[in-house]
Amino acid sequence: MADLREIPEKLINNISEVIVGKREVIELVVIGILSNGHVLLEDVPGLGKTTLARSLAMSIDANFKRIQFTPDLLPSDVTGVSMYNQKTGEFEFKEGPVFANILLADEINRTTPRTQSALLEAMQEFNITIDGVLRKLPRPFFVIATQNPIDFHGTYPLPESQVDRFLIQLGVGYPSNEEEVKVLTRNLKESPLDDLKSVVTIQEIIELQKVIAEIHIEPKITEYIVNIISTTRNLPGDIKLGASPRASLALMRTARSMAFLDKRDYVIPEDVKKLALPVLKHRIILQPRSIVRGLTSKDIVSHILKKVQVPV
Repeated sequence: MADLREIPEKLINNISEVIVGKREVIELVVIGILSNGHVLLEDVPGLGKTTLARSLAMSIDANFKRIQFTPDLLPSDVTGVSMYNQKTGEFEFKEGPVFANILLADEINRTTPRTQSALLEAMQEFNITIDGVLRKLPRPFFVIATQNPIDFHGTYPLPESQVDRFLIQLGVGYPSNEEEVKVLTRNLKESPLDDLKSVVTIQEIIELQKVIAEIHIEPKITEYIVNIISTTRNLPGDIKLGASPRASLALMRTARSMAFLDKRDYVIPEDVKKLALPVLKHRIILQPRSIVRGLTSKDIVSHILKKVQVPV
């Protein structure tokens, strides 16, 4: 247990060798994989979304695949396809890149909704059905996807059902001037990715996921989580669609991971409050009139956290 507690810090520090000044973002990505979920990175191009995803994958000694989503990508390019073998006279299944421990879905919203939906079953059930045959994916299976803002040229909106399957949604944000100077300095001769080594094994990640699933959570905090989620469905006027029960599970799982990162064996209300925004903001759909008024899902989550009573 003592050795396992040091692994998240080791992983975060290793990724920080490449990604400068974004420790909080890195922590949330690590929480995503430790919580056995998936992470969506949304921001403008050039802020290091893909580099962050590759840094995580390279820091873990695991089976890693990358898909560059484009408008002409087909579902079979993601999941795989059965091909006829003339020698044997039988169809043989050729695995697609989805059969990996860590899958980088780069610019996921540049492909069509049909291809995007090829990931739905994999992200929720950790298996896929092809030609009527159920095929299990490697465990753990972690999707880290990047997307550009929806108003950018050549993007397609992700279906609500797919967005809901992402445990956490994050934005990377612009670096400060000092941080950008560090980025340039580190890239004077070659990319820091070239020298990045793996510091964690896939078996250690599996063990961490099991330990985190046993982190103690009081019934009062469970009720606090449900009250927060329930309020998103019952807030009149501004919310068109509130968070689903999947969001309750996501908030509980990530709160447990946050407690583990803080080297605690129990969840406190502050863990829930810290994770509420990245877990909920992409699951809340606002009324059109609220968007016109300049209201955001971040404003809604902040309002709800102030409204719902914190357990003592």
